[in-house]
Amino acid sequence: MRNTKKVALSMVKSKPALLNRKWTILDRRSAGGVLFLHFLCLLAPFHCNWPAFWVAFALYFITGLFGVTLSYHRNLAHKSFKLPKWLEYLFAYLGVQAFQGDPIDWVSTHRYHHQFVDTDRDPHSPLDGFWFSHLAWMFDAYALTKKVCPKNVQDFEERSTKRKRFRNVLVGYVKYGRPNNVEDLQKQGFYRFLRKTYILHPTALAIVLYATGGLPFVVWGMGVRLVWVLHITFFVNSACHIWGYRLWDTNDLSKNNWVIGLLAFGEGWHNNHHAFEYSARHGYEWWEFDLTWCVILFLQALGLATDVKLPSARHQQKLALNPKTS
Repeated sequence: MRNTKKVALSMVKSKPALLNRKWTILDRRSAGGVLFLHFLCLLAPFHCNWPAFWVAFALYFITGLFGVTLSYHRNLAHKSFKLPKWLEYLFAYLGVQAFQGDPIDWVSTHRYHHQFVDTDRDPHSPLDGFWFSHLAWMFDAYALTKKVCPKNVQDFEERSTKRKRFRNVLVGYVKYGRPNNVEDLQKQGFYRFLRKTYILHPTALAIVLYATGGLPFVVWGMGVRLVWVLHITFFVNSACHIWGYRLWDTNDLSKNNWVIGLLAFGEGWHNNHHAFEYSARHGYEWWEFDLTWCVILFLQALGLATDVKLPSARHQQKLALNPKTS
């Protein structure tokens, strides 16, 4: 029998997503960037041609599959497999072009999500409502600081008040001597470089697209494609903790959602992932198609992906809601 554990309505808190709260400089910049991308989408019907569509489609696969799901998530955040450094860095750079933050920011947030999953300290907890877990959490840096690193609130307020340029609050406090969860990436010069120059890379891609195909390439290759990839990723955070089925007894609300599973290259098999977060594979049943896992298998066959981690039969038997008997 499949478990359908749900968020009780009484557990969902009323949280001001836009009004009656602090808006930092970082919040305004993040919201402005996302709004601009959605504005570009409004131009799509007026600047549509087949080359622009196929550019957007190709970039969806390149940045979403190789950049976000394979690199940011399974390789960097969970260390599910190893790659040669040149290939690791290449895939991570593709993730930068997905406009979801630099690798240090993205990985830090995701590791905190697993550490505090579906609790008050989860960066995008479903307990704060669908809208917050889907998107609004990105525009509430002050609340994230209080959640994840409450000891850093004073430093955050001082930097925000002085209007100084500050780093993402989930990782920025490392320079104040406090613990962090991304030391493995922080000590690598390549990731520090991407952090400092992050916004320049999507900007450079936009310039290349404009020079190649004019405004249609920018509207579709940046606007439509980025909004699509962003929301597919956000649905993993929101929808996959609300709707779907469960095969594993995890101490959270994660669900397997077949729609997101297909659109997010296997990331929608989210209950599977939370059961075995270290695993390079997310789809375990025959119907749970996991394109990212197929790519990892291909890289492994080429000798490029090594130390590929998978759950043991004993671990699966322990967490299975409907254990299989031999």
